[in-house]
Amino acid sequence: MKKLVTLSREYGSGGRIIGRLVAEKLGVPFYDKEIIDMAVEKSGLSREIIETAELRAKSNFSYTLSSAINFGDGLAGDAISMNEKLFITQFDIINQIGDLGSGVIVGRCADYILKDMPGVTDVFVYAELEDRIKRCIEVYGDEPEKIREKIATYDKARANYYNYHTCQKWGHFSNYNLAINSSYISEEAAADLIVDYINKRTY
Repeated sequence: MKKLVTLSREYGSGGRIIGRLVAEKLGVPFYDKEIIDMAVEKSGLSREIIETAELRAKSNFSYTLSSAINFGDGLAGDAISMNEKLFITQFDIINQIGDLGSGVIVGRCADYILKDMPGVTDVFVYAELEDRIKRCIEVYGDEPEKIREKIATYDKARANYYNYHTCQKWGHFSNYNLAINSSYISEEAAADLIVDYINKRTY
């Protein structure tokens, strides 16, 4: 049985925390910042560029425009933009992880990249806004006076990044096997629910 999970999430929903718990319960690797480390090594791009790639998509127009322009840092003359090069790099890394057959991958269009691989479980975690605000302040340490704007910015960036690269709609139920509202269940219980689903689902 494959123990390969992709996990997409709204900002402040606790999705990354839940994903790490799922990986621990399944006894498989957890891939979030680890993909950034791999992408830095593979692409030669700076860590800052890779870490902020998704956030640059907060403006759909500027992100689309930047994807049609060549950048510096060794990319001049390439018929490919920095955004595209980074996506292709992460695409290759996620496919390599998929070939290993186990792991929990957070974000980065992994559900789309592995859509033709049998046995992958795709999960989306979301929550009520007030609960997301509370988690961001109490758990993530975000500034209370800026948190609503930050949540909106991150969600819009993730949606634009996903929609641009996949031609699908971020958060739409048809893209996932399982969607969980973390407002009504603890992070531990959510992880247990995902593991139980993996163990009981048909392939």
